[in-house]
Amino acid sequence: MKYNRLGRSGVKVSELSFGSWVTFHNQLNIKDVMETMSIAYDKGVNFFDNAEVYANGKSEEVMGEALKKLAWPRVKYLVSTKFYWGISEGPNEKNTLNRKYLLQAMENSLRRFQLDYIDLIYCHRPDPHTPLEETVWAMHDLIHRGHALYWGTSEWSADEIRAAYMIAEKHHLHKPIVEQPQYNLFHRHRVEIEYQRLYEDLGIGLTTWSPLASGLLSGKYLKQIPENTRAQMKSMTWLREDINNENKRNQIQSFCDLATELNVSPSQLAITWCMRNNNVSTVILGASNQQQLNENLKSLDHKDLLTTEILERIDKLFA
Repeated sequence: MKYNRLGRSGVKVSELSFGSWVTFHNQLNIKDVMETMSIAYDKGVNFFDNAEVYANGKSEEVMGEALKKLAWPRVKYLVSTKFYWGISEGPNEKNTLNRKYLLQAMENSLRRFQLDYIDLIYCHRPDPHTPLEETVWAMHDLIHRGHALYWGTSEWSADEIRAAYMIAEKHHLHKPIVEQPQYNLFHRHRVEIEYQRLYEDLGIGLTTWSPLASGLLSGKYLKQIPENTRAQMKSMTWLREDINNENKRNQIQSFCDLATELNVSPSQLAITWCMRNNNVSTVILGASNQQQLNENLKSLDHKDLLTTEILERIDKLFA
C-alpha cells in the first residue's frame, strides 16, 4: 500500500480507502462491518469514509461501534464525515451549511462515532443560501475547538472551492485542503479539467468516490440485476436508467473484454485506472461483502498494467 499526502497537508492517506455509503447498516450489520474494516485495515487501508446522512446516521453509529470493538490505536486510522443534507426536520437542520447546523451536526456525529474528534470533515454540497464566509468560519471553529483536524468540500465547483480558500486566506483561518468528487470512466471532466488549476494554485487533494460508477463498470449488470445489489434499492432508480442505457452497455462490455484480455477483473481495472491519476490522494472503495472487498483491494497488484497503449484504448472506449 502506498500512502499519499492529502493535498499539501502533512497527513497521509492510503491510496485505497474504505467507505460506508449504501452498505453500512443497509447491507452490512455490525459483524460484517467489523470483518470488512479489518480486511481493509490489514491490507494497509488507514482512511474510512462516512457521512452524517448515510443510513440516516446509522452508518456513523455502526462504524463507531466497530472502531470501539476493534480497538485500533487512534493514530493508526483516519475517519471522515460530511455535513449538509441533515437527518432531522427543521429550517436549520436540512440542506444547509449555516453555523448553527454545523456546530450541532458535529456534536451529534461525535456522539454517534463515540470518538473525541473526526480527522476530516466535509461540506457535502455547496449551500447557496448561507454566506460562504459564515460556513468557512464555522469549519475553522470546529477545527479550532479540537472537534476535527482538517476540512474540505464534496462536489463543489472549482470557483466555489477557490472562493472558500480565499476567504480562509484573508482571515488566516484553517483552509479547505481536500475535495471529494465522483471520479470514474464515466465522470472525468471535473477532476481532469475543471479542477486542474486548483491542484497547483491551492494544493487541493482528492478523495474520490464511486470508481466503479455504482457497480456499472464491474460488468455485473450486463445480463440482469443480481439479487441484493444497490440497483434494487428504491433510492437508486437512477442507476437502473444507466443500466438500461444501450451506449453505456456497449462501452462496459468492451471494457470487460479488455479486462479479460489483461487477466484482471473489470472492477480491478477500473479502480487501477482511478489510482493512476497523481492528483488523487485516495480512491474510496465500497463493498457489500468480503469477497467483493478482497477483489477490489487486489487492484494494488495491477498498477503496472496501465501502459500508454492500454490507457489509449480505454480513452477510445469512453471518448
